[in-house]
Amino acid sequence: MRRGPVLLLAIVVSTLGWSAIRPYRLGTWFSETIWVIAALAVILVLWRRFPLTSLLCTVLAVQFVVLAYGGHYTYARAPLGEWAQQLLGLARNPFDRVGHFLQGIAPGIAIREILWRRSPLRYSRWLNPLTVCLALAFSAAWELLEWCGAYAVAGGDPGFLGSQGDSWDTQWDMALALLGALLAVATLGRWHDRQLERFTAAAGRQR
Repeated sequence: MRRGPVLLLAIVVSTLGWSAIRPYRLGTWFSETIWVIAALAVILVLWRRFPLTSLLCTVLAVQFVVLAYGGHYTYARAPLGEWAQQLLGLARNPFDRVGHFLQGIAPGIAIREILWRRSPLRYSRWLNPLTVCLALAFSAAWELLEWCGAYAVAGGDPGFLGSQGDSWDTQWDMALALLGALLAVATLGRWHDRQLERFTAAAGRQR
C-alpha cells in the first residue's frame, strides 16, 4: 500500500478508536461507524485487486472522520456544529448538513472511479450524469435506513441521527448530497481522470 493511503488509514482508525470512548449515545455511534468499519474492511480486502486513487482515498477519509465525529457526539450536539451555529446565528446545529454534503462527494467519486475502471463508460459523456444519479440514489437509500433506524432504535425520536425535529431534514439531506455530487464531478472530474489515467498506465506496465 502506498504511503499516502497508509497515513489516511492511520488517521481514520485513530479517529474511530477515539469515537468509541464513551460516546454520547451508543446506538447512534454504532449506526454511524458500522459503515466506516465495513467500508474499511472491503477496501483492505480488495486493495491488491482494486487499489484506489489518492483522490478517492482522501475524500473517503474525510467522510469517515466526519461519520466517526458525528457518531461520538451525535450530529445534534457536535461541538464544531455548535460553534458554527453560534457564529452564523443558525436555528440548528449544521454539522449533519456538512456530513450529507460530503455524502454526495465521497460516494460520488467512488462511484465514478468504479464506473471508469470497470465499465464501458470510461470516456463517455454519460459518466458524470450517471455518477450524480447513483450518488443521489445512495443518499435516498441512506435516508430510508435512517428512517427505519429512527423507529427501530429510537422509537420515532425526531432527533435521532441529527434531524433535530426538522420536518424537511430528509429533503435537505438529499439536496445537499446532490449538490456535493454535482460539485465533485464538475470541479474534481478532470483531476480524477488524470489520476485514473496514470493509475491505469502504471498498472498496465506492471503486468
